[in-house]
Amino acid sequence: METCCEVTEHKSNPDLIIEAVNICKSYKIGDMEIEVLKNVNIRVKKGEFVAIMGPSGSGKSTLMNILGILDRPTCGSFFITGRDISKASDNELALIRGLEIGFVFQNFNLVPRLNALQNVQLPTYANRKKGIEPGKRAEELLNLVGLGDRIHHKPNELSGGQSQRVAIARALINDPSLILADEPTGNLDTKTGEEIMNIFRDLHKKGSTIVMITHDPEVAEHADRVVHLRDGVIEDQDHD
Repeated sequence: METCCEVTEHKSNPDLIIEAVNICKSYKIGDMEIEVLKNVNIRVKKGEFVAIMGPSGSGKSTLMNILGILDRPTCGSFFITGRDISKASDNELALIRGLEIGFVFQNFNLVPRLNALQNVQLPTYANRKKGIEPGKRAEELLNLVGLGDRIHHKPNELSGGQSQRVAIARALINDPSLILADEPTGNLDTKTGEEIMNIFRDLHKKGSTIVMITHDPEVAEHADRVVHLRDGVIEDQDHD
């Protein structure tokens, strides 16, 4: 049986957007070492919509941070669009994170002093893909998510559902390879949450690759397949 942090050679598959191989993550608290993820394996193909489900304390947030290159695994191999993340420098990781991943968070994470149009353009201030005109694209994306008449409104002038629409538009601004959504309906009522999930389904139909972290089975039903995580271990996942 393969143990956590056993070193194995692995050749990446460029056809996969995400490939996580025997990912482990542990933290030291005093003299104790706490294992949060244990030999996690996930593959996500281009154009897939995958939900990662699990109860509180299952390791979902830790896994999301690794998939989003916000944290590094203790061991294992992790590839995004065929690139070995373990061999990338911090500057390279920041570039990949900014250009290849669009984030949608439960709490929206909008900048209060900026209007919707400016919030959507925000990721392009650090990096942007060649050919993208931030202002024009931001307006197009806000129209796409149904907020063409709210582009100059600030977050305190928007409802929760409208704020999440702005966040989705912001995630799309750099035409990322992956949309990573963390409990995207967690702060919304049922009706508004369903409207947000309809946007994700439409994006998926247009070819977007989406990985969504959720604890809600009804939300997970919108995905192509579901990965179940418990106590840092994948219990089961639909065929990939």
